[in-house]
This record gives sequence, structure tokens and C-alpha cells, in this order.
Amino acid sequence: MANHHISRRTLLAGTAAAGALGLTGFPARAEVNWKKYAGTKLEVILAKGPRGDNLQKNIKEFTDLTGIQVESEQIPEQQQRQKCVIELTSGRPSFDVVHMSYHVQKRQFEKAGWLADLTPYMKDPTLTAPDLVESDFSAAGLQYCKNDKGQMLSLPWSVDYFILYYNKELFQKKGVAVPKTFDEMVAAAEKLTDTKDGTYGFVGRGLRNANMTLWTNFFLNYGGEFLDAKGNILTDGPEAVEATKLYQTLLTKVAPPGVAGFNWMESMASFTQGRSAMWIDGVGWAPPLEDPAASRVVGKVGYTVVPAGPKGQYSATYGDGLGITAASKNKEAAYLLCQWAVSKKQGARLLQAGGGVPFRNSILNDAEVQSGVKMPKEWLQSVIDSAKISKLGLPVIIPVAEFRDLVGAAVTSTLAGSDPAAELKKAHEQFRPILERSEKA
Repeated sequence: MANHHISRRTLLAGTAAAGALGLTGFPARAEVNWKKYAGTKLEVILAKGPRGDNLQKNIKEFTDLTGIQVESEQIPEQQQRQKCVIELTSGRPSFDVVHMSYHVQKRQFEKAGWLADLTPYMKDPTLTAPDLVESDFSAAGLQYCKNDKGQMLSLPWSVDYFILYYNKELFQKKGVAVPKTFDEMVAAAEKLTDTKDGTYGFVGRGLRNANMTLWTNFFLNYGGEFLDAKGNILTDGPEAVEATKLYQTLLTKVAPPGVAGFNWMESMASFTQGRSAMWIDGVGWAPPLEDPAASRVVGKVGYTVVPAGPKGQYSATYGDGLGITAASKNKEAAYLLCQWAVSKKQGARLLQAGGGVPFRNSILNDAEVQSGVKMPKEWLQSVIDSAKISKLGLPVIIPVAEFRDLVGAAVTSTLAGSDPAAELKKAHEQFRPILERSEKA
């Protein structure tokens, strides 16, 4: 399910259903008894950020709709992840609904059996509004929320697709076309680099661990797969080596000095100052680029999909979702809350504020929703196009942090001249026993 193309008929049907919904509530034909669990009290644990803000800001609407009281807490991401694991391991979590970071927690939560199966709820017309259907979620969203048995263990909430940002003014000055392939991107970056002027063709994450989210865009488009059928890690094969050579070329030949220490913040700073012509990173970093108080490139930014590699064209995708704890005594009430949180109304608010991108295609493709988006139309189009080529940006394993650390260090080492094949081989010799132990635990 790596690639997701929606037929015109399906798209129109989805948009029609969305249009019936409007921005005022749920469809009149819905058979959901929203008041069935009135008087119930739910506890929600959120990772701090725009998604949590959006939920908390509008939660009174959910309570008015259902009579369900909701207590929620936003905690900084790293602390929230730790707290979740501690409480879920105890078997007596204090929360009914958990905000999950899919690319870090999916495999861990599934293997531990911490989440309730939502599949029967999705099929129940007394619990699920007609517009909420599996096929409305992007491919990556379904890959994230389902386990290997096909059970739906969460509802996909917000997705971060990687896109190519480019500086239109610099491209026009040099007469360079927007690249469609990796080869064209390298050639364009070389033409756009002017060290005397202090401008560079490309910028991206060079910092160990953080760099994996950029690197995997190259890896996927060279035909890479993270795991084989037996769950063995594959990121030191020929596809990974070629991806690392491209990464090494871009970050050593056409990127700013010191890029080996860049995370998204430093990369964004270089781009917003007009010092770098191209930048590949998540769609969610766009609002500051269009903010006159923070950016020198307002009105000059182009947005498009990640260029194609020799073996395909994918957007490395990350995201979060809402799950219900297996230990919750209020599962059906909690499901109503999760459904409301991923509804069109809430998704439209998130998208229009630039605070996140819903996984649901009917939201992205709805003309009324689109008209309220404050970001440039090109940005929205890059989101819609990336949804069609979305593919998970990290392996679905428990020790994903160790993977990012070890392989990320190997990739960063190549920026100092180390051989990509040798560095990846060494990293995987260290990582494989860690992965094997995690699966046996």
C-alpha cells in the first residue's frame, strides 16, 4: 500500500460527502447517537503542539454535541512519550485517549497490546458518521493505523509529508527550471551555488539522528525498503549506498558551511534568509516562510513534491494519530471523541491555520476548505500531490531512536569524507542485535 491513487469517481464521491457535511457539523443523515454517552468523563494525554491546541480550543463543541466531559493535558513531546510508556506498562493508565507519534511508537504500542481495536466501531453506523470511511485516509495513514492483521488501532490525525521548497527569485536569476528528478536537482543546485555571493543550491538536515528524515526521501526513491519479509533491516544495501552518495554530494558540494550540524531550525534559517535555493523538509514548516516578521523570502517561495529518483517517486511521511487504551472503561465514548478530532470541521481548522495536514483526502480536496487556507495555493497543491505518493519515512520497529542514532551518525560521517558503504555496514553491525533483542522481548 505504498502508493495511493484515488479514482476521479471516488474523489468526487468523497468531496460530495464532505460537501454535505459542511463546516457546521455532521451530515443530517448520520445515524450516530451522539448523546448516548452523555455524562461520561474522558481523560486525554496530548503531545504539545498545534494539534493539541486545536483540540483544546474547540473541545466545548464536542461536549455540547455529546454531553461528554473531556479533561486533556498537553505535555512536551519527549516527556509525553515517556509518561505514556510508563503508565501503559503499568496496565492502569490515567488516560482513555492517547496522542501517538506513529513513526516512533507504532510498533511498540502494537506489540504491547496497549490499544483497543477500532475496526468494529468503524463498521457500526450508530457510532460512525457515514463520511468517515477507511478509503478517505491516505495510504500512509492506513499503514500507520493498521497492524499486520488489518485491525485499525487508531485514527490517523495529522500527517507531515516532505516536500521541496525552492526560492523562485534565485531560480529566475540563474534561469534554472524546477527539478523533476534527483539528477536535475543536483544540476540545479550546482548552478545555483555562488560561494562568493554566499548563496547555496541546497540545504537540509546534516545533524545525526535528525538527518534520517531527509535521507529516507532519497532511500525510498532509489527503491529502498526498510525491512524484508522476516523483519530484517535493509538500510545498508545498494539502494542505501546510492542514497547516501546523493546526500553526501548535496551536503558537501552545494550546501552552506557547517551543514553537518544543521537540524530543521538551521536549515530553515538559511532558506528564510535567502541563502539557500532549495530545501527538503516537512510541509509544516511553511507558515514561518510566509511570515514577514520571520522571513526575507515572503512571496518568493515555491512548493512542490520531492523529485523522483531512479526507482520511484515518494514523499517520506511521518504523522500522528489518536488511539484508545485497551484498559479504558469508556471505549465507545472515547471513539466518539477521536472521530470528532479527525472530523472535517476540526481538520479544516488545522489545515487553514497551517498547524497541520489531515490524513483525510476529502478535507484536502474540498473547495470550501481550500478557500480558507491562508498558505499559498502551491503549498496546498504540494500537500495534495504528496498524499498520493506518501510512504512511511522510518522503519516500523521498536528501537527507532537507536536506528536514527546509529544510521544517522554513519550518514553524517560521510560529510567528512567517509565511504558511504563502509559507514552503513558498520552502523548496521551495531544495530542488528538491538533490533533482534527488541523483537524477542
